[in-house]
Amino acid sequence: MSTALSPRAGVLALLVIAVVFGSNHVAARIAFDHGTSVATAVAMRSGVTALCLLALLRLLSVPMALPRATRGRAAVIGALVALQSFCIYSAVARIPVALALLAFNTFPMLLVLMSWVSGGERPARRALIAMPVALIGLALALDVSGKAGDVAGRWTEIGAGVGWALGAAVSFALVLLLTARWLKDVDGRVRTFFTMGVTAFLVLVVGAATDAFALPRSAPGWLGLTLLTLFYGSAITALFVVLPRLGAASYAVVLNFEPIAVLFIAWGILGQSVAPLQLLGALIVIGAITVPALKR
Repeated sequence: MSTALSPRAGVLALLVIAVVFGSNHVAARIAFDHGTSVATAVAMRSGVTALCLLALLRLLSVPMALPRATRGRAAVIGALVALQSFCIYSAVARIPVALALLAFNTFPMLLVLMSWVSGGERPARRALIAMPVALIGLALALDVSGKAGDVAGRWTEIGAGVGWALGAAVSFALVLLLTARWLKDVDGRVRTFFTMGVTAFLVLVVGAATDAFALPRSAPGWLGLTLLTLFYGSAITALFVVLPRLGAASYAVVLNFEPIAVLFIAWGILGQSVAPLQLLGALIVIGAITVPALKR
């Protein structure tokens, strides 16, 4: 039986996991800048993670059999995870990593709205207030008006990347919604293995059919590909070990620290910096998402 973590230890562990998740995206940008395709990165990340999880599940003798209907639902969710993975890496390849993650981190708001529209309870007033506040913060962080108010020029520069990031947010919100409704009784470790396995399989099939795979052209690219796989696999494995040992699900909001961590990591490694007003916008987004969750 797992031992419960103290609140301080749990928060510290989740902060480390958030930094490792963020480091995965910075490593991905290095890989993309040196010739790696998005399909290669997603297939490598998901495939290696699935194999590591399989070994861990076998070592722990965790039962893995699922009813046929549950397997079908897990496959649907895995397909959405594949889409989310492709979208977020496509965003990271096009715009500064921290901005891509900030746009992606609107998924908690989308999840609340999707749950409400599909018959869930009405969002609390604080959540409804937080949504426009977060959007204002996102507009500041993305600097949507550009220099001298050139909105069209700014969107030509970042529009595609932001679109991919928002696509990832929609996909991931659907993943969370369907997981809670379809797979809530499935062991989180088994669920993660199945979704990673389906993601790897789909990307391998579609990538091969469309000739979308491209390997790194240089040593830094190979390093980035190796590190993104290592960081993601370590973070996702640590996450399903740590979260069950915390008493409250609201601790997961600590993971919203990821975009803030990436602001500093990407600045130090990639030279990607943001203006003070953009940093203020980033803090507004994270605060608007985090505070309502902590209130719960």
